[in-house]
Amino acid sequence: TQTILDGTADEKTMLNYYSRTIEPIVSAIADEMKRKFLTKTARTQNQSIEFFRNPFKLVPVNASYFENANLLIAADCCAYAYADFHNKFIRYRITLIGCPKLDEGDYSEKLTQIIVENNIKSVTIVRMEVPCCGGIEHAAKHAIQASGKFLPWNVITISTEGQIID
Repeated sequence: TQTILDGTADEKTMLNYYSRTIEPIVSAIADEMKRKFLTKTARTQNQSIEFFRNPFKLVPVNASYFENANLLIAADCCAYAYADFHNKFIRYRITLIGCPKLDEGDYSEKLTQIIVENNIKSVTIVRMEVPCCGGIEHAAKHAIQASGKFLPWNVITISTEGQIID
């Protein structure tokens, strides 16, 4: 519905949208990736490709990939809305993706810890123009400020039509 696209949908509508639209699509993608990218041996060893509803919870604060990293913090809907998302934003960056409307909690504390405890070189924030994406921008800005570090950062906003807004 339009309320989902413009970011004004209530929690019940968003949960319905997630469980009836997003989750089945992402499950189908994960299943296809398992089929195509895992060998028969890998499958017999119980290796898998999974997706997580709130991946921020799973990110360790200290990880070697954060050292000297250019960090991308993005709202998950951006990857669906902007066709060249991977080439334009993910390439050469360590990527953290979440949905401030659907995920539980605030990302600022964990992002602050990641920035404080690692040598982050830069932060790029990619969000949609809808109001609910303001949460991810706010959390990232707060984390940079709370870290006490001077980091180059920028915010890129994607329109609901899939265009970069400057």
